[in-house]
Amino acid sequence: MIIETLSTFPDMYASVMGASMMRIAQDKGILHFAAHDLRDWTHDRHRTTDDDPYGGGHGLVMKCGPIFEAYDSLVLADEGTADAAEPSRAGSCGSKPSSRPEGRFVGLSPQSPARDGSSLTLRTTGDVSPAGQPIGLPARAGLSERLAPARPAPAPKPHVVFLAPHGQPFDDAVACELAREERLLFVCGHYEGIDERAYALADRVISLGDYVLTSGELASMVVIDAVVRKLPGVLGAAEGAADESFADGLLEYPQYTRPASFRGMDVPAVLLSGDHGAVARWRREAALERTARLRPDLLEKAGLSPADREFLKSFTQGLDA
Repeated sequence: MIIETLSTFPDMYASVMGASMMRIAQDKGILHFAAHDLRDWTHDRHRTTDDDPYGGGHGLVMKCGPIFEAYDSLVLADEGTADAAEPSRAGSCGSKPSSRPEGRFVGLSPQSPARDGSSLTLRTTGDVSPAGQPIGLPARAGLSERLAPARPAPAPKPHVVFLAPHGQPFDDAVACELAREERLLFVCGHYEGIDERAYALADRVISLGDYVLTSGELASMVVIDAVVRKLPGVLGAAEGAADESFADGLLEYPQYTRPASFRGMDVPAVLLSGDHGAVARWRREAALERTARLRPDLLEKAGLSPADREFLKSFTQGLDA
């Protein structure tokens, strides 16, 4: 999968995308990530991406011009050139195949033809040096020979995602839908918001919840992490994502590890029994119980079996007693 971001603070992604599962996904060639600097599509000496809102008011609004120019450069140049994808093995959400380009956390920073007429210029936005320290902007000498391009050419047209309070609430089902895409482009707002006309480019607008963050970069990191975990081969265990909370509409069952007893708190005996059938039953019932206590709203959409419903009936009767 190819994931790209367009924002005014691309270096914010260095730590998140350069560590843990996000780094492993790139090392395996499953994910190819690039953070683009929106300021590269501005035309004034201050590289301005925002302005005062029409009608007055507090704060600044991100201009639509640089966003449209960036879209034209990143998307329209590739339109109609990508080959059709072939079927592949499904992951936890039946993901589409990835072209799996080589390389890590590298961003191409396209300069606007109207500015200098140049082609794409290689820049890094978080590559890691042999000493383990992030390499900042601009690219250092020799990197262009050592690192792969930020995305393959031709690239499939991206599914464009905006992050905004008025968007669709983000949940596991939306993460699954995004994981089936071959290429995602996240457009991240900042300041007071984005000029409404820019949303004409969106295939989807997402909200993490009923609260406001400083920037869309933070929200996009959460969405990217949730999506990438669902790609085939990212998690160590093939069934890892399938057992997580929300994967089947329920909260995940409680987890334990050594020691078996700690400060008077014991691991449930069934988990030490070696009886795999009993363990599976306990985990299912524990997931049902936890969901009924903490998130009963999830039960309405969960795929419950007759046995699940019978257990929940007896559980709720026990609470009422």
